[in-house]
Order: sequence, then C-alpha cells, then structure tokens
Amino acid sequence: MATAGRGSGGGRNPFELNDETPVYVISIAAQLSGLHPQTLRQYDRLGLVSPDRTAGRGRRYSARDIELLRQVQQLSQDEGINLAGIKRIIELENQVAALQQRVAELQGALDGVADVMQQREAQVHASYRRDLVPYQQVQATSALVVWKPRPKRGS
Repeated sequence: MATAGRGSGGGRNPFELNDETPVYVISIAAQLSGLHPQTLRQYDRLGLVSPDRTAGRGRRYSARDIELLRQVQQLSQDEGINLAGIKRIIELENQVAALQQRVAELQGALDGVADVMQQREAQVHASYRRDLVPYQQVQATSALVVWKPRPKRGS
C-alpha cells in the first residue's frame, strides 16, 4: 500500500517523477481509474488504497495508486471478491514483494561473502610451501619387498 512521503526517496531528485510520485487529485484519479470519487474515499477509509496527503489534507494519487485502484475494481467486479478479501490480497502481495526484496538483498550479501571466502582461500593456497609433499596413508599389504644396499666403493 502507498505510504506518505514515498515520493521523496533518500538521495533522489525531489522533482523527479516516477510511478510513486503523488500528482493526481481525486477527481483525476477517479477518471483515470474509472471509479467515482466517493469510491476512492471509501477505499482510502478502508485502507485499500492510501494516497499521499497535501498540507491541506487533500488526497494526491500516484500512477501506482491508480493501478492499484484498477486492480481493486477488477477483483471486486470481475472476480466477485469482497473488499475485506481484496485488502488481504493486497497485504499479502505487499508482503511477498517485501520478502522478495529481502531475499535479493540477502543473495547479494551472500554473493559478496562467497567472493571474500574465495579470495581468502586463494591466499591460503598461495601461502603453501611448495617443497612439502602431502602425506598419503599407505595401505598395509602382504607384499614383501627385499632391499639390499649396494656396497660402498672402495670398501
């Protein structure tokens, strides 16, 4: 759902327009969504679509809000879902989106840690002494090897 202050992201140009920039007054939002302004007010009261507010408490809708209004209308009219069900669907979709974002963040962190681990492993392998031979366990056999040293010359 929409939240107040979403159009002014950290480090962003405050005059940049995007899908979350609240620019439409209720009458325009109603026309764009195909709904009556009173329906938009009801959806706001129910928490289905929460537009930003101006200093004078007027509603300002973003392009994302308009799309959400259309989705609510489609679920209600075409699918026959009541408003409580639609609210739950929207909440679950928002939770899924937040979880997907968190998974992407964690995957990025995991990839970064994996890179560091590979670098450290390469450093350890580079530090090995090359004059040492790895020890391998010899299996016991019943073979007998006879060795006779050669006599020293001059003896």
